[in-house]
Amino acid sequence: MDTRLESPDREAVAERLLEASARLSYDPTIEIDWEAPHVPDAFWLPPKRSSLYGTDLWERLSHAQRVELTKHEVASAASAGLWFETILMQMLIRHYYDADPTSRHAQYMLTEVADECRHSVMFGRLIEALGCPVYPASRLDHFLGRYLKATATGPHMYAAILIAEEILDAFQREIMADESLQPLIRAVSRIHVVEEARHVRFAREELVRQVAAAGPLDMAYARLLIGRAAYSIANRLVHPRVYAAVGIPPRVGRAAARANPNFRASLRWSAQRVYAFLADLGLVAGPGRVLWARAGLI
Repeated sequence: MDTRLESPDREAVAERLLEASARLSYDPTIEIDWEAPHVPDAFWLPPKRSSLYGTDLWERLSHAQRVELTKHEVASAASAGLWFETILMQMLIRHYYDADPTSRHAQYMLTEVADECRHSVMFGRLIEALGCPVYPASRLDHFLGRYLKATATGPHMYAAILIAEEILDAFQREIMADESLQPLIRAVSRIHVVEEARHVRFAREELVRQVAAAGPLDMAYARLLIGRAAYSIANRLVHPRVYAAVGIPPRVGRAAARANPNFRASLRWSAQRVYAFLADLGLVAGPGRVLWARAGLI
């Protein structure tokens, strides 16, 4: 293919995103006070977004235990973010490998990779500051992530990017606006929201182009891979081991969370924007849609 043939619209979007990156990019190692003491008794995410909120298990926890649970849930989400951003960076670099390095589109891909490098450092520093363990992907998801980063192209590549970015973005927009929460997680969320807004715009614009160029078989394959990505991302948000931090057996906590109507409502809320966008593009149907439902996202 002739990688030097870039559409003017594509280049114009990339140019604007590059300009925005120059104006609004942050170094979290400098911008965030990592040594500041945590606020006693303040939650790390809105209690209503905790996976156990409203359950009998939640009612039995003390306030301190509830705060501790939200801290570990944040560490779990940060671990999931790290996992997916590592996949994302490799997918973008593979895409860049075949691109014209003089195009603004290709240059923005590198700029996004640079953003994601800083975000990965930020999430690592966050987990360290929380004093929590890194909550890893399951063996199956680790393998599927390795497969995705090595093979993803076309619609399912950019759709997977959007699912991860927009679900996390929904939670972080709420966190950054809530003054009752810990200042550290609000600062992390604010940086991530500002910079991810550019990534979402880039991925949405590119996904529309990819869908327009995809054939029926490509679309069928994309729907299945997108459904599996949605399922993996939703299930990675809260690792079962977080419940052990407050004395709840992981299997018991996981079962309660999965049955919790409040948490399922939060999952649907977090995915509603990206689901609507992908469904409008014809990327949610058949077996893939079943996976969205099994994940509790619809």
